[in-house]
Amino acid sequence: MGNNPVTYLINNNNAMIRSWPMPAAISSISYLLPDSSLLVPLRGPTNSWNAQGPMGGRLMRFDWNGNTLWDYSYLTMDYIPHHDIEPLPNGNVLVICHERKTQEEAIAAGRTNIDGEMWPDKIVEIHPTGPTSGQVVWEWHMWDHLVQHQNSSADNYGIIADHPQLLDINLGNLGGTGPGGNASGDWNHVNCVSYNPDRDEIVISSRHMNEFYVIDHSTTTEEAAGHAGGNSGKGGDFLYRWGNPQNYDRGNSQSQQLTAQHGVNWINPGFPGAGNFILFNNGGNNSNTSYVYEIVPPLDEDSNYVINDNQPFGPSSPIWSYSGGFHSPMQSGAFRLPNGNTIVTSAQFGYVFEVEMNGTVVWEYNHPEGNMIARAQKFAMPFNGDPGPSFMLGDTNYDGVLNIYDITFMVDVSLGVYNANPPSDYNQDGTVNFGDVSSLVNFIMFN
Repeated sequence: MGNNPVTYLINNNNAMIRSWPMPAAISSISYLLPDSSLLVPLRGPTNSWNAQGPMGGRLMRFDWNGNTLWDYSYLTMDYIPHHDIEPLPNGNVLVICHERKTQEEAIAAGRTNIDGEMWPDKIVEIHPTGPTSGQVVWEWHMWDHLVQHQNSSADNYGIIADHPQLLDINLGNLGGTGPGGNASGDWNHVNCVSYNPDRDEIVISSRHMNEFYVIDHSTTTEEAAGHAGGNSGKGGDFLYRWGNPQNYDRGNSQSQQLTAQHGVNWINPGFPGAGNFILFNNGGNNSNTSYVYEIVPPLDEDSNYVINDNQPFGPSSPIWSYSGGFHSPMQSGAFRLPNGNTIVTSAQFGYVFEVEMNGTVVWEYNHPEGNMIARAQKFAMPFNGDPGPSFMLGDTNYDGVLNIYDITFMVDVSLGVYNANPPSDYNQDGTVNFGDVSSLVNFIMFN
């Protein structure tokens, strides 16, 4: 949660099953893994970057009981993680990072409107090598996949419309100002990364470009820096992009489908809509409405992405969309569930809900303190056939210790702020009230 560095696991009755207090602010979403451990991107120990949005730099993994399994920092003056991460099936982690380019480097690469640094994004794959260590085993850089038609002497010179697989370096602004009014080089503002193991592909979402991109993960790092290699044969170039075709001169403002979107991900195999993309289209700061979109990518019989000459990538519109009076100009996300429903997070006011395809909301959660929730996901329990977490009566936050934090939660349950979870009924009379609070206080004081 944005204003409260705690990750909560709740059930459909809004009762807390488990909480993990964090030692630092959370960058975005925490990931509950199949073995019941929790992987979290946190703000790094230092941050000299005048960057907008949730900065990271520290990766932590906790077991079910809150014990630290991995605590690794990855940031320097040259790069800093931000926003999202993605746990991979092999145990590695994908991380979004800004990387610093000087004004001189940007101009040499064909950027014409610049006064200060430029921070294109990169994606790194980190392999944990010890409790506090890790190794970058794969990386991809936006900087390697640019095109421009301003500087004919630069290597990336070309006709924009002829290269939909590349990003025009002269698009957009450079992020406005950061903290303290200092100039920010935030260019792409990539806010989400997701992985498709069946296709060995990665999708990333760029808020500032109002579109998302698919890249090939089967490449080596060397191939990812070029335009050939990997399963696609296209190296690290975009395999697919969607949301704003005017970015590659194959559309105009009326063609733009996305505005400041977040949370793009593939719908899982076996789920209704499997293989399609689903995302939260925020609508920007001046909008009163956000949307959830489901997009069917254009694939040929060999499952390659299709684009016709002089045309943008399809489709021309989402196959399904939902808007129900919710809006968030920041963060947020949507995930398809096995039953065909979609769980949606409208981040700014901590509102999470589950909606059917016909637009019927069947479950909702409003954070009682109004704290921002970046994105929420829904999980089946127990995990991996495990009989499920055990608990100690009174241990309302499941940390294995009875203390003031458990009493505080129990008081909030008694006042109706939170719904009860099993450990909060300390005297096992079927209700949670101040009798439970009094009993727990007496136990803690005298034991």
